[in-house]
Amino acid sequence: MRSIVRTILGAAFLVGLAVCAPAMAQMQEAAPTCPAPVAPVGALAPWTAPTGMQAVGDQRRVPSARLLTGHAAHLTLLQTPDVHYPLRPEKPGGSVSYGGLAQIVVREAGTYRVALGSAAWIDVVTGKRGLMPVTFGRGPDCTGIRKMVDFVLTPGRYTLQIAANGTPDVTVLVARLP
Repeated sequence: MRSIVRTILGAAFLVGLAVCAPAMAQMQEAAPTCPAPVAPVGALAPWTAPTGMQAVGDQRRVPSARLLTGHAAHLTLLQTPDVHYPLRPEKPGGSVSYGGLAQIVVREAGTYRVALGSAAWIDVVTGKRGLMPVTFGRGPDCTGIRKMVDFVLTPGRYTLQIAANGTPDVTVLVARLP
């Protein structure tokens, strides 16, 4: 009986390896080498023309850092110790990382994509509650978009938290998906 169980478990393990190996290999692939930047299309098209903007470090000042949906912004961030997040980020970063807060105003319910030019941690917060993303992934190859996270939003004001960024600036775009 034990040998049958071992045989079954061994076979299940080998099947699991065969199924998971392609996914594991894909996760380890390096980013493509890009001979030239590629302009994103559709809702992400504004990515190529960001305007400069300063992120803020506390909830009281968030309205002064308003991200316009459908427009890219090149955000100047603050050193992590200078940012007081309304909700502690899951990955807050250390004292040598950068982060900041900005406001998103939604006028029409729908799915909104937050595109980011780095792998920084992002949260969309309402009050003291973080919203759960519906999807997340990498941006289109060679566009400069490193990360995309989608949220279902209803009309209202939200705080975008950016944490654990390795540089003092990042490009961000919040776009409503069709």
